[in-house]
Amino acid sequence: MPRPQHRASHEEPADGPRLTVLIPAHDEQDRIAAAIDGLWQQTRRPDLIVVVADNCTDDTATVAAAHGAQVFHTEGNTHKKAGALNQAIASTLPRLDDHDLLLVQDADTVLNPRFVETAVATFSHEVGAVGGVFYGEAGGGFLGQLQRMEFHRYAWELERTGGKAQVLTGTGTVFRARVLREVRAARLSGRIGGGASYYSLASLTEDDEMTKAVKTLGYRAMSPAGCAVTTEVMTTLPKLWHQRLRWQRGALENLRDYGWTRVTARYFLQQFLMGFGALALFVYLTYMAAYTTLYGWPGLSPFWTAIGLIFFVEKTVSVRRAGPRAVLVAALLIPEMLYDLFQHAVYFSSLWGLMRRSEEKWVAT
Repeated sequence: MPRPQHRASHEEPADGPRLTVLIPAHDEQDRIAAAIDGLWQQTRRPDLIVVVADNCTDDTATVAAAHGAQVFHTEGNTHKKAGALNQAIASTLPRLDDHDLLLVQDADTVLNPRFVETAVATFSHEVGAVGGVFYGEAGGGFLGQLQRMEFHRYAWELERTGGKAQVLTGTGTVFRARVLREVRAARLSGRIGGGASYYSLASLTEDDEMTKAVKTLGYRAMSPAGCAVTTEVMTTLPKLWHQRLRWQRGALENLRDYGWTRVTARYFLQQFLMGFGALALFVYLTYMAAYTTLYGWPGLSPFWTAIGLIFFVEKTVSVRRAGPRAVLVAALLIPEMLYDLFQHAVYFSSLWGLMRRSEEKWVAT
């Protein structure tokens, strides 16, 4: 049975806009309790928590109800997370006013206790959605450590840019109800693609696509430092490869679908610089290997030594908040260089897959 104090909290009037939480979950009985409890521990508690049980074969629904959440069961959903959310949003949104808020959170994520309070304070007339700043959970061995360092760098970059969200992460994002209605209206009118509902069913990365949709409608998307979330890290290289391939391929496909616009120009530039950086590193390493083989070690150049020192300082300073172990790993350089090569392989594999798919479609046409 739901805990009495949780049920009572649903009946208490909230100050300001009402907040409803949707947690899409597929067989998450081992993690859903932590996600829900993290919401009840917020300094600004939600008015309602709904676990969206999508084709579950375990005790996700039972555990969710025991921890004070309502359970919404999807019907006939074959579109995974995006389809489950569309059903739940369609059921929930009619009961919300335009100024009310809807938080979408992953089942494997726990929010910082001040997440909701910070998000609510960040909203303005221009801000349509507030996304989380994600950090990796403990564990995962050395691979987990590298992911945590990567996430800390992402948080550091967000802070340097004033909290402007690059992606309204699926780990935790709060939307104005009005904005979600406008997104669906824009899809129905053909102003943006992605189908006829809220989240796009055509995208591999529905959160990245939703970010572009919100920004295309003229709203700002923010990720303030106080909206921290702790999420899962991949524990093996195959799992990490699969995750990052989906992220990268989805980002490229979303850019292809949106085309060059005022909103997407920055994202196109980021993808170009990512590819250019990967090629530059490959050329440099190949050149150095060939030169050393033919002529021996070339010695230290003052110019390249200075560049290397700047690179070293940036690598170590950007992960200082992740702790001394992260700083030590960053100082070694080689582990992260190998990790970067892994990321570059993901990038080029995604790009090649996208090109092949586009060619196949063109031939079929």
